Amino acid sequence: MRTLTLPLLAALALGGTAFNSDAQQRGDWALGVGVHQVNPKSDNGSLAGGTLPLEIGSDTKPTVSLEYFVADNLGLEVLAAWPFEHDINIAGVGRVGSTKHLPPTVSLQYHFNSAGKVSPFIGAGLNYTTFFSEKTTGALAGTDLKLDDSWGLAAHVGVDFALSPSSALRVDARWMDIDTKVHVDGASLGTAHIDPLVYGVAWVKHF
Repeated sequence: MRTLTLPLLAALALGGTAFNSDAQQRGDWALGVGVHQVNPKSDNGSLAGGTLPLEIGSDTKPTVSLEYFVADNLGLEVLAAWPFEHDINIAGVGRVGSTKHLPPTVSLQYHFNSAGKVSPFIGAGLNYTTFFSEKTTGALAGTDLKLDDSWGLAAHVGVDFALSPSSALRVDARWMDIDTKVHVDGASLGTAHIDPLVYGVAWVKHF
């Protein structure tokens, strides 16, 4: 998560001089626009009976979130993004393909100190990931690659630093349980365990 070091330092500096923000009350909305990196875990499983260790690459794309406060300080958030694209590698073989995916996620999250300059939050919810535009290259060139869609749990933590009474700079991180069955030319070769950390920054507007 070293890519967040400079944004986090900047956020801390801004947070120290920011205005107090409005408390988040039932019926309020919050719109977030930012950029996030999907960083799959280091061990992505193996195919063909454990003989082909997978390595899934990272990607960074714009994101948008919309949160509705169902109670004071308690919000229901929907996350959307521009499609992420990941290289698919096999250890010792190299790049064998790529895929795009969309990971819409719904989370229920609680905001602490929502009227303060610094407001941490924590949440949990459900992720749905759909894979598409799979391509093959290298050792799998010419084959038909298919990744099944995935349902899984998700967790969300972050901090909002007030920029004005109605806006904030957000630094956050998510964990998503994403597992997908891998098919080549119709044959099931096993499961890819992606389970990424998703982290980044966003500008958040309350209204």
